[in-house]
Amino acid sequence: MTATTPMNVEDKVTRKEGNLVSDMGGEKVMMSINTGKYYNLGSTGGRIWDLIAEERTLGELVEVLAAEYEIEPDVCREQVVQFLEHLSREGLIDVTRGV
Repeated sequence: MTATTPMNVEDKVTRKEGNLVSDMGGEKVMMSINTGKYYNLGSTGGRIWDLIAEERTLGELVEVLAAEYEIEPDVCREQVVQFLEHLSREGLIDVTRGV
């Protein structure tokens, strides 16, 4: 995935190996073994992290999260894409282009 190519609903997302994740006060925190960087994923980011333990499409993520958080799908997709693009830039997830 490149910064110039926006994600689409068919893109598949999965997390990469090599991260230590812990729950702290209802939020997920993570350390990348490869870089030594720490990340606070928060509660919603932690939920996304849990969901991408198995490969999912962006569309599937948005469908689940929009229902759970009672948010408009378009708003949800925009926020999820921003979060996933950040994780991708940090090398924490794999994004496979959909059809």
